[in-house]
Amino acid sequence: MKISKETEQSIAQLQLLEQNLQNFFMQKQTFQSQLLEIENAVKELDLTNEDSYKIIGNIMIKEKKDKLIKEIKSKKEIIELRLKSIEKQELKIKEKAEELQKKVVKELEK
Repeated sequence: MKISKETEQSIAQLQLLEQNLQNFFMQKQTFQSQLLEIENAVKELDLTNEDSYKIIGNIMIKEKKDKLIKEIKSKKEIIELRLKSIEKQELKIKEKAEELQKKVVKELEK
């Protein structure tokens, strides 16, 4: 069975799309992990009435509870936006990969 140059290019492009999907998946996992850490930090801050500490580099700095909550919630919003962006890109790549896969299968069945 001889595969045309166009089909070979489509297969290579499909492999590249799969690699991109894998990269998005890893990024998504990282952001989801960070989001979970942030949610846990907010819960812990809600339980205390005192000022807390935040880590900057290798040191811990005392910070007002309200300021820490504001910083953490801001960081959470940014991560949620990044997650949405990744999910949109992931969806587009999945759709493109599915179309390309159908095209390749159709060509190989000839």
